[in-house]
Amino acid sequence: MNFPGVLQHDPQVMQKIAAAKALGKPVDGHAPGLRGSEAKQYIQAGISTDHECYGAEEALEKLQLGMKILIREGSAARNFEALIGLLNDHPDKIMFCSDDKHPDSLVTGHINQLCARAVAKGIDLFKVLRAACINPVLHYKLEVGMLQQGDAADFIMVKDLKKFEVIRTYINGKLVAENGKSLIPPVSTLPINQFACKPKLPADFQVPADPGDGFFQCIEALDGQLITNKLKLPKSALKLVSGHYHSNPQADLLKIVVVNRYKDAPVAKAFIKNFGLLRGAIASSVAHDSHNIVAVGADDDSLSLAVNRVIEARGGISVAYPDVDGRISSQLLALPVAGLMSAEDGYLVAEKYTAMDAKAKYLGSGLSAPFMTLSFMALLVIPHLKLSDKGLFDADQFSLV
Repeated sequence: MNFPGVLQHDPQVMQKIAAAKALGKPVDGHAPGLRGSEAKQYIQAGISTDHECYGAEEALEKLQLGMKILIREGSAARNFEALIGLLNDHPDKIMFCSDDKHPDSLVTGHINQLCARAVAKGIDLFKVLRAACINPVLHYKLEVGMLQQGDAADFIMVKDLKKFEVIRTYINGKLVAENGKSLIPPVSTLPINQFACKPKLPADFQVPADPGDGFFQCIEALDGQLITNKLKLPKSALKLVSGHYHSNPQADLLKIVVVNRYKDAPVAKAFIKNFGLLRGAIASSVAHDSHNIVAVGADDDSLSLAVNRVIEARGGISVAYPDVDGRISSQLLALPVAGLMSAEDGYLVAEKYTAMDAKAKYLGSGLSAPFMTLSFMALLVIPHLKLSDKGLFDADQFSLV
């Protein structure tokens, strides 16, 4: 990997790091798997935290080099079990975070769940509370009270210090949530958005056959991780129909596409393994970091419908699926705020998302969080192989394939 080289040879990146340091602001990193001299250079460049560690040895090495580690437990990326043991010996350098958590997961809990799990593993209560409540405030210099004299009254009340079930939440002395329900009144908003692409035809998703060397690069998604594997597979594994390569759901080889949402441009196409869809397609405009439309599907008609539902709504997540009569139907959860968020009640959004997740799994996906995993397939800075709107990107070589 070439992360330190990218940092130190990109003047804009180094200027941003220097500006943050001048303001006394910490700089967070994204460097899963970075080890040895490269990790040391990365940290020396000014990166102070990492929330992407997926192994204890990697995290321990970064801790020893002076970095602080955020134990991340989101809906798709889950690293708690691998890293939580480090809290015993490094209570002043560990924090908890979620980083991409579905609305229905948020309804059931957040950092409080990580506290409960850590205490259940026998970790000292005060080390757990320090990771959850103190270390983040100190590291990020947050304007949040810590129950000291003169502080704002920012605190939660829990039923006990084992399950950490939250009863009430106070901000600046005001009760803002009670028994799992928000008491903050809603406000109207005019969504900010930018969608400038036109609807797509099934033909836009075709992959012409080419003689080549008989092999193709394939992304392999990994459940519970942001990283992917980079596979080289024979083209014979794909379906070849009328001079075009198609998904082969029986072999768990599906087409993945990225559609530039900011302008009309050719659709980027590749193939991915381990999504498991046997029919239909899923699409999303939540696609870090550029938030173009990313979709995975078993056929081009379903891909086209799933993508077009997102385009028509100017953002959202969608599922396209075959009806009993053979027609293709769809479901949509609209995200009109920047194509990333909803302005509806959070509990209602959670219910809608649960239905979308269930539909994706009904179509065959065995991933614990299909839509969240989908959102990371266009995140180019995370190894090893991802898809951008310009084509496949090899994060190890830091170049388009």
